[in-house]
Amino acid sequence: MSKKVKKPKKKGRLHRRNAHRERYDLKALSTTSPILAPYVRLNKYGDESIDFGDPAAVKALNQALLIHFYNLEFWDIPERYLTPAVPGRADYIHNVADLMAGKNNDVIPTGSTIKCLDIGVGANCVYPIVGNHEYGWQFVGVDIDQGAIDSAQNILGENVHLKKHIELRLQPESKNMFTGVFHQEERYDLVVCNPPFHANLGEARFGSLRKQKNINVEETYGPPKLNFAGRSNELWYKGGEKKFIRRMITESKDFGGKCFWFTSLVSKHEHLEYFYNHIEDIGAYELNTLQMGQGNKRSRVIAWTFLSPKQQELWATEHWSKASIKKEEE
Repeated sequence: MSKKVKKPKKKGRLHRRNAHRERYDLKALSTTSPILAPYVRLNKYGDESIDFGDPAAVKALNQALLIHFYNLEFWDIPERYLTPAVPGRADYIHNVADLMAGKNNDVIPTGSTIKCLDIGVGANCVYPIVGNHEYGWQFVGVDIDQGAIDSAQNILGENVHLKKHIELRLQPESKNMFTGVFHQEERYDLVVCNPPFHANLGEARFGSLRKQKNINVEETYGPPKLNFAGRSNELWYKGGEKKFIRRMITESKDFGGKCFWFTSLVSKHEHLEYFYNHIEDIGAYELNTLQMGQGNKRSRVIAWTFLSPKQQELWATEHWSKASIKKEEE
């Protein structure tokens, strides 16, 4: 008698407000976005799924998720740009919303008075799309790649309800994070960042192959493919995420009085202590680490602020008083 194969469990550990906690309803998604339909097939358990090793299928799925859940008329990116994993990006937004609520009597500040800066918005513009849809936040998205800015602008142009809520800016100096795009008179409640994780092309390719090996067995069809998409500045940075985030931390001090929370995704947990030490060295008042997970994948966001407890209280009173979404009870 052959060994009975256990069915995969529901996706776990996503934030409780994340719309993607349940297994994908591919019929509904294909109805919303017919481009997904050709990639849907039965897996070994007789369930509908896609080949997560096929970049075109992954792009079609995430395209459908954005259109279906985030009130979009259109979303697409040019070839060779990075396809975002929408559930994980949404988890980042929901977790930092809770971080802000923690300084606002457990009430999430919402609406157009909340202004966020996305460092490395990319061609996909996903953090601004999700953050505006879920909480009504305003965004400025920054990137060093004109092609990425053009793609994100095209998405906004096809979704006119977003144009008044999301602004895009080209960072003219690739070594800068905030200087040149953070205007003198501006104040931000939140900075988000999805940094390039790898140090070079070879490391990025190795990471893609390792990711292929870790794809759940019920989601694969045939031999692994190289799921490798994304332009160089999206995937790697000389010195990797360690150098990128360190530079971000260093430069954030110059804008410490004009932003409440600086945050960044961190891929490698072994880098955390290094970042903690540097954040402490430059004089931040507070540091937090937000743990996230999806399936077998673990990630985390570091968050730091230069505002003193008194300044934090004053900021929340003056800028977050119109918050309307309360944090659920645990």
